Amino acid sequence: MDRRRSVSMDVSMSIPPPAAAASMETMSDDKIAIFIPPRSPSNKILPLGFQHTEPSHPPPGGSAEMVALPLIKKVVAELLGTFLLVFIVLSALITDAAHGGARGPLGMAAAAGLAMVVLVSSLAHVSGGHMNPAVSVAMAALGHLPRPHLAPYVAAQLLGSTAASFAAKALYGGGPADLGAAVATVPAVGAAEAFLVEFAATFVFLFVVTALATDPNAVKELVAVGAAAAVMMNALVFGKLTGASMNPARTLGPAIATGTYTKIWVYMVAPPLGAIAGSGAYHALK
Repeated sequence: MDRRRSVSMDVSMSIPPPAAAASMETMSDDKIAIFIPPRSPSNKILPLGFQHTEPSHPPPGGSAEMVALPLIKKVVAELLGTFLLVFIVLSALITDAAHGGARGPLGMAAAAGLAMVVLVSSLAHVSGGHMNPAVSVAMAALGHLPRPHLAPYVAAQLLGSTAASFAAKALYGGGPADLGAAVATVPAVGAAEAFLVEFAATFVFLFVVTALATDPNAVKELVAVGAAAAVMMNALVFGKLTGASMNPARTLGPAIATGTYTKIWVYMVAPPLGAIAGSGAYHALK
């Protein structure tokens, strides 16, 4: 009877140094070494103001290091983000009014929601993508934003909104005859009802944002989608009553550019209070 020789093969798995590429090489006649490169850092959104670094010599296992971004970068991100958000929203409102309301409530809500998706996705890993003093106030009150950062954030947001409003006014100067009526958030109801509407809308908005952006068990990639969905929903439900601002910067910038200050205190007070209540409600729930 023929005897067959059995060949044993030892397979060893090791992680090479960073410079090594993934490959399979025959080490000897009966041994194979399989090299597996280190895993790349997670692409999940990190806590506010932190980002992954790519060191020249990564630590073992390919883990990423988190470092705080300089405050100036966060402030510039908030200024630019708020400028773009307000400019897009005002452009949609002005062109809609110039064409007899062709887009309608759904089109206007979609424009605001899509702007939120794009901008929050772009800036969440830099500054948190607030673009709203009410959001910054709530995040600072609940400990998700350093208190010293609150004033620079709010100042940048208000400046970005005001600049966007004057830019829209200059660009669309030949648009609707009453520019203020087209872009200003003026309540169509009494002050008390308008206050409750803005409070409730911002409560819902911040409840969603807090759940997705601050809870470690949440899917962080859905922050932009959830925020945009909340904005669209509130715009469709409350838009005809108060304009569904939910954002003091969105109201103050156009008010300064057009000189329309009707019941503006509602939009300066109700959204921050609603934001704190919405964030606090989620924290209490958890």
